[in-house]
Amino acid sequence: MINTIKTMLAAAFCCILWGSAFPMIKIGYKYWNISGSDTMGIIEYAGIRFFLAGFLVILFGSALKKSIIIPNVKEIPLVIVLSLFQTIGQYIFFYVGLAHTSGVNGAVINSLNTVFAILIACLIFRMEKLNFKKTIGCVIGVIGVLLISFSGEGITLNLLGDGLIILTALSYGVSSNLIKTFSRKHDTVMLSGYQFMFGGLTMMIVGVIGRNGTLSYDVESVGSAILVLIYLALVSSVAYTLWGILLKSNDVSRIAVYGFVTPVAGVILSMLILGESSIVGWKYIAALILVSLSIVIVNYTPNHGDRT
Repeated sequence: MINTIKTMLAAAFCCILWGSAFPMIKIGYKYWNISGSDTMGIIEYAGIRFFLAGFLVILFGSALKKSIIIPNVKEIPLVIVLSLFQTIGQYIFFYVGLAHTSGVNGAVINSLNTVFAILIACLIFRMEKLNFKKTIGCVIGVIGVLLISFSGEGITLNLLGDGLIILTALSYGVSSNLIKTFSRKHDTVMLSGYQFMFGGLTMMIVGVIGRNGTLSYDVESVGSAILVLIYLALVSSVAYTLWGILLKSNDVSRIAVYGFVTPVAGVILSMLILGESSIVGWKYIAALILVSLSIVIVNYTPNHGDRT
């Protein structure tokens, strides 16, 4: 029971951190003078964040082990493949998409990552069985996060912004299953750190070449700009590494379902920080209840021997 509670708290903590990234990224754009049309600047900014995140993961991991963590030759291809989905693919789509939609919309649509992760685990990697409770849990969770996107004009979607956020969710679904698979025989911290560094470096190079220059910032706000960047790097390094450790010792569905917490946290924090909405009404309370219910349904096991 204690281990279950620890797992729940750790997974929820990761999701709240990820939720906070939605508004903080948009704030970072302002400090670094990045407009929604500056695609290469967005990619470069993401690359700096993730390279720093990877460096922090390896630094802290090496300090704990009292030796420098370095992948062997056979592990390098695994790092590259994981990075293609977890960092390069997922976050190029995410950063560009978020620049063309609201923080609220991005948080809601990105909730599909939980559904993709569970479906891929069950139907493609075949690590689990897609049973009734997982299906119902996903449906209830999606309803919960869709609920908070309703307005008088209904749900509005655009291909460049919201369409790319959907691809972000799909990339996440693949990467969650890859980290689960790879971490069976390889160090999760090593995989997390180096895939971030590889992906971040790749994105920085693409951004600088495509932009024909580096990012700029206002001298009077340099301190705030750097603090936001460091915070975003910590969000990635702490949340993703902890998430990988949780996936290593649990079924993908049992951990992935907590992903429904991310959009709810993202919406609430976007409202509070960005001022995208001034009223927290009944639909937000209902969304939290539905998301919580989906987590309970997927994790409920009347027979402790039944892991499916």
